[in-house]
Amino acid sequence: MRTLIVVLLLTGQVLAMSKNSEFATFAGGCFWCLEPPFEKINGIQRVVSGYTGGHTTKPTYEAVSSGTTGHYEAIQIEFDPEVVSYDTLLQIFWHQIDPTDPDGQFVDKGSQYRTAIFYHSESQRISADRSMKEIEMSGLFTKPVTTKILKASPFYKAEEYHQNYYKKDPFNYKRYRKGSGRDLFIDLHWKTDNNVKVPNDLKSRLTPLQYYVTQQCGTEPAFKNEYWDNHREGIYVDVASGDVLFSSIDKFDSGTGWPSFTKPIDRKGIQESVDSSFNMIRIEVKSTAGSHLGHVFNDGPKPEGLRYCINSAALKFIPREEMKQRGYEQYLHLFEK
Repeated sequence: MRTLIVVLLLTGQVLAMSKNSEFATFAGGCFWCLEPPFEKINGIQRVVSGYTGGHTTKPTYEAVSSGTTGHYEAIQIEFDPEVVSYDTLLQIFWHQIDPTDPDGQFVDKGSQYRTAIFYHSESQRISADRSMKEIEMSGLFTKPVTTKILKASPFYKAEEYHQNYYKKDPFNYKRYRKGSGRDLFIDLHWKTDNNVKVPNDLKSRLTPLQYYVTQQCGTEPAFKNEYWDNHREGIYVDVASGDVLFSSIDKFDSGTGWPSFTKPIDRKGIQESVDSSFNMIRIEVKSTAGSHLGHVFNDGPKPEGLRYCINSAALKFIPREEMKQRGYEQYLHLFEK
């Protein structure tokens, strides 16, 4: 789909700018679990949960759940291919599912929970075929890949209470994800995927501690790190990519010895997943560039009640007075009273 944006200049001249907008449609079991990984990515304009691939019109959740309509639970993504490629979306999709299960996904079984890629163009079909062959040849799985590649068919938006469920009821959403077995499967299979590579220059750009924390999921010592007691006004960005993460406005003294924040500047700028290392269940926080930042806990100040416990070594602090010259002028409004 191509949208035409018309801008009227002060001189009265009309300037036409074309902006690409495409759709991608994926089925990967419960659609609640597919929305968050995509909504955090730059270039994603919207993500909608719904039903597709069936033989009835205007299906309801109850009808689809019966397994008689032929529909898949799916998400439809509107994205800007000039910002994020379809190949990137495919990689994100594969990393959310078990592609070898023909009967559903994890605890959810039934035709509505099967996995599929619904292509909207010939180029998408070719990319999907290629990505599936890469999965099959990767050696990650001993069983055959059963995910289908199908031509896109009418997509029906699901009921409103299903949209952004992870935001509406985060506690039960996270409990469902953990209980379903999805997060454990992702930890055991996809986090060892050697196709996801670290940029070659990071080792030369980062200090050994920064590399250990951001690329090897390390933890720095409490109270012996750069920003735990930093009280200056400014923003904190990903030390590896420069992406904006947190503001001093949301920083507080948690008494833990690590920088703590009540929330990120933009929730799309971070990724959260279950971390079951060291015989603990925690929620890991990463940047969209893949840098390990720390963890988020539910013991923070009200009203959010969250504590983003972040390693200083994963951050670079940009003082308020330097934000404009360093290219972060658009965030100065955060400090306006």
